Amino acid sequence: MRWTIGDVTVTKVVELETTGGSRFILPDASPEAIRPISWLIPHFADEMGKLKMSIHALIVETPTLIIMVDTCLGNDKQGRRVPTWNERQGRFLADIAEAGYPADKIDVVMCTHLHVDHVGWNTILVDGKWVPTFPKARYVFGRKEFEHWAHQTEAEHMLTVFADSVQPIVDAGLHELVEADHRLCPEVRFLPSHGHSPGHCSVMIESKGEQALITGDFAHHPCQFARPELCSAADFDRAEGEATRRRLLGELAGTPVLVIGTHFAGPTAGRVVADGNAWKMLV
Repeated sequence: MRWTIGDVTVTKVVELETTGGSRFILPDASPEAIRPISWLIPHFADEMGKLKMSIHALIVETPTLIIMVDTCLGNDKQGRRVPTWNERQGRFLADIAEAGYPADKIDVVMCTHLHVDHVGWNTILVDGKWVPTFPKARYVFGRKEFEHWAHQTEAEHMLTVFADSVQPIVDAGLHELVEADHRLCPEVRFLPSHGHSPGHCSVMIESKGEQALITGDFAHHPCQFARPELCSAADFDRAEGEATRRRLLGELAGTPVLVIGTHFAGPTAGRVVADGNAWKMLV
């Protein structure tokens, strides 16, 4: 799946797509809560009210850079709390190559945040050692996000994620720490959207008068447009996450900005419009 924003193209490469089994991410998004939101069906939920979700990378090609936004789960990773995420053996690298973007063509890896399903393909296992997957790329991390996870000890599962998917990038000297509003190139910049994680950012794309926003996890699923109070179990600050969601959806509503969901299945992208006291996504 590919979109064009002025001189920029965005290509979606899926690692994993599921229906149901999402309650560990959005615990309050029960089938009973989802079925009345009719516009979610069939693209984003099935007729039973089970959510459809995707883990995918978004490859942004500008006139000067090829940028991968988030790197999914990765192969061979251990200590993951979701069984299907643990010790995976998938064909993601072959899939991005078939899409026209072999690993050695990626110029920049942009991580919206440093959770497990956004950094996994930062590294690959070679002779028992984690090494950068994209050897010619610089890996751009938000400073606030990086410093939090580099120093925290409470979330034990994140210690493993940081050790196998972030620290090897630092050790290789390929990382760059930036502020939450950092502009990477004329067409691409970070947009602060904190709450889901301490330094979470979305990605704004602007070219020839057209705009697109890659969400990251300020919304995991379009059901959060209709019910912005539905928070992720992984949110660092639920109140801030909800406030960010309401603010951004309010700003996006009625504009031509193409919203590209980092975990939205099916068509993945659309425009936000007001829907009573909340919002919905038109695809």
